[in-house]
Amino acid sequence: MTRSSPGCPPTSQALDSDLAARVARSALAADGTVTNRWGFHQWFAEYTAGDWSRVSEIPFSGLVGWRFQKSTGNLVHDSGRFFSIQGLRVRSGQGPIRGWSQPIIVQPEVGVLGILVKEVKGVLHCLMQAKMEPGNHNGIQLSPTVQATRSNYTGVHGGKPVPYLEFFRRPRSHHVLADVLQSEQGSWFHRKRNRNMIVEVSEDVEPLPGFCWLSIGQLYELLRTDDLVNMDARTVLSCLPLAGRGLAGTHAGGGDTFRTALLRSLSEDEATLHTTRHIRSWITDARVRVEIDATLINLDDVQGWQWSADRISHETGLFFDVMAVDVHTGNREVGGWTQPMIHARDLGVVAFLVQRIDGVLHVLVNVKAEPGFVDVVELAPTVQCTPQNYQALPPEAYPPFLDEVLGAPPDSVRFDTTLSEEGGRFFRTRGRYMIVEVAPDRDLAVPDDFCWVTLHQLAQLLQHSHYVNVQARSLTTCLHSLIRQPEGC
Repeated sequence: MTRSSPGCPPTSQALDSDLAARVARSALAADGTVTNRWGFHQWFAEYTAGDWSRVSEIPFSGLVGWRFQKSTGNLVHDSGRFFSIQGLRVRSGQGPIRGWSQPIIVQPEVGVLGILVKEVKGVLHCLMQAKMEPGNHNGIQLSPTVQATRSNYTGVHGGKPVPYLEFFRRPRSHHVLADVLQSEQGSWFHRKRNRNMIVEVSEDVEPLPGFCWLSIGQLYELLRTDDLVNMDARTVLSCLPLAGRGLAGTHAGGGDTFRTALLRSLSEDEATLHTTRHIRSWITDARVRVEIDATLINLDDVQGWQWSADRISHETGLFFDVMAVDVHTGNREVGGWTQPMIHARDLGVVAFLVQRIDGVLHVLVNVKAEPGFVDVVELAPTVQCTPQNYQALPPEAYPPFLDEVLGAPPDSVRFDTTLSEEGGRFFRTRGRYMIVEVAPDRDLAVPDDFCWVTLHQLAQLLQHSHYVNVQARSLTTCLHSLIRQPEGC
């Protein structure tokens, strides 16, 4: 007799038995069974055309409900909720830069990023939302079904309730495909985490205005469009249980192709350069070895930054600014508000180097310390930087492999799309997301804080908190999307 845990659907075990195969079928689907690609683009264009939202940059004096505390200089909300802008002092025992201070976002609340999925005619579909965020340079992007801070979904703003939230507040009554706390940008957030969730339902769920059912394959195709699939959708999609046993044998067309190597990388029964036990030990060793002390301080005590009526900026004119916006919209829980935001000065570069090792695609990851991380270091992309910022930094701080990525021949670039960072806190902040293949016969010199891993090893680490940073999660989704390449590629 099989016993079920209280609140767990009895079909969960059966659904999980071929979960990776079901996800792969949806990822490979040329089109959705609910909305075809033409229908999606027509729907999205019509919804975007009807959006009358307006976002204006304003001086700090124009903020309503926000104030600079007299005693600290911290920028806080009158309710004591949402988030604040404070100062951070950083001391490091390694590297060419041993100390600095900066503004940072402090948001101790855990938000919900959730995608609802349903099998339609044998193909898994995701319920996605066309969502306006004040930081999106193009207004509306595709977001998860639910993307909400605790302050928002508990109604601190006094607005309308968050649609579909009930599926993620009571997930045990449904089939949970993924549920893990993940970090946000460790350079701009202090210990910020969001609950990344994917919940499968069997009942009919009618899409409200602004929502659309799309297959995983459709979402993967849309990732190649600049600034369309938002950061929160990308991080949740990275948690999809796509890796499993036998995927290469089931879906690969054979031959020594990039797609075959990618599918072998997703297959848990394929060889790896390093064991997962070795990789976890390597990460743990870095967490013990790296000395970094990050302490919250008053915003007034931050050194090297300048205040004006509408900006807090670094004295070099590089890195990022703190600024403020006024928002008016008709498709959010409230019709208007003001808020501070972070604005990165230049376009970032976020890239994976990948290589076929014994026919299995491996990804070069970096154990990277960021001052806002809960656990010192997380796995980061091969390259994660803003190149212009190195004008103000010593030459030895220049990132390894940046020239390799930017100078890559076109036929080795497997993915190259400009994607936005989170539009709720970052104003028109974007990165060039790239995947560059290194020739299989090339012996690349790899520093100690870099390591080759497979996609199924990344998938195992993504089941746990604080192992893979948000930029690497976005790139993992982009890499998964290449499963849709023609078999001869």
